[in-house]
Amino acid sequence: MDIKPLDTEQIGLKTLEKHLIRSKSKVSLKIGLPKEISNDERRVTLTPGGVSILKANGHEIFIEKGAGEAANFSDREYADAGAEMAYSAGDVFKKSELILKIAPLVKEEFELLEPDQALISALHMGSQTEEYLQALTDKSITGIGYEFIRGEDKEFPIVRMMHEITGSMSVQIAAHYLESMSGGQGIMLGGISGVPPATVVILGAGITGEYAARTALGYGAQVFVMDTDLTALRRLENALDRRIITAVANHQYLNTALKFADIIIGAAMAEGDRSPCWVTDEMVAGMKAGSVIVDTVIDQGGCVATSQPTTHSNPVYSQHDVIHHCVPNIPANVPRTATYALNNVIVPYILAIGDAGGVKECLWENVALRNGTYTYKKHITKKSLAKMFDKPYREIEMLIASQI
Repeated sequence: MDIKPLDTEQIGLKTLEKHLIRSKSKVSLKIGLPKEISNDERRVTLTPGGVSILKANGHEIFIEKGAGEAANFSDREYADAGAEMAYSAGDVFKKSELILKIAPLVKEEFELLEPDQALISALHMGSQTEEYLQALTDKSITGIGYEFIRGEDKEFPIVRMMHEITGSMSVQIAAHYLESMSGGQGIMLGGISGVPPATVVILGAGITGEYAARTALGYGAQVFVMDTDLTALRRLENALDRRIITAVANHQYLNTALKFADIIIGAAMAEGDRSPCWVTDEMVAGMKAGSVIVDTVIDQGGCVATSQPTTHSNPVYSQHDVIHHCVPNIPANVPRTATYALNNVIVPYILAIGDAGGVKECLWENVALRNGTYTYKKHITKKSLAKMFDKPYREIEMLIASQI
């Protein structure tokens, strides 16, 4: 008897469909998916399966031609799922009341915004501009950022999902750049008999740090995890059966650890704020030549002083003879996996908006999306964001209450 391999993508989709295809939503939403034009962004927010779920619940989906190609989803698949194909981003924006994106809008897209639209996308606070916020507030856009969406359980579901991918990928990337053909020291991440393994120092004991540690341990590396939060370090030690070494991320321990590290994974971050910069220029200068830094929080400003944003097409540079990989959107290099993961989180939120009767009504009922809102009715609604640009802000709860 022939045994066929499991199609895990289809299994996941069928499970989602089983729970989400039901009677039609209270209102029919017009949902737009423009093609991503940011550097090397290959993901798309919805899979064809996600489109079919939303369509079955009475919503209209407009997707720009070719939007899913980089993630290996064809226009035919989206059309068969019920999406209407559009031949330009302008057409998508014009027809839609809710825009779903991966990356923040770029300057060329500002003028495409329609008044009072809603936008759900990443925000990338570390590289955000006053011009971006002005474009959204001028047109009274309801901006909801992936980084801010947080439920009553205090979890950040989209952030967590992308951080799992980022943590695992960061170690694969670092292992590649340790090879001599990539300019590294020419060593393996895991040791062999008689030869010790590489040393991986992970800055931050959050989700990215955890999945980086799991992957590095899987390779056989020696793993150190550093954080300022002792509770997070204890949790990770217990989760990984004490196979890692932990230390408080103070100047003394950081300075010592970086001198013998072969790989630094930068994963120190503050939810909804810029990343703390733990590693100084002097510390990097003291590292071994040919060692590798992968700063996974560069989209939040980075946690290494020498980090500067790079792209998938030109991912690395050398400073102090240390290889730096600082790509803000690491999951974009596994776009199909990342798209399935994002689709599974975002579809229930879109259905919640439809069931509530619209975005405004849903913000009142849905804690996660309300927490995720950073612009509403011509106001900035996140204190940390307003502080970056010395702008006033209003609490989202007060703004919603005033509309009742």
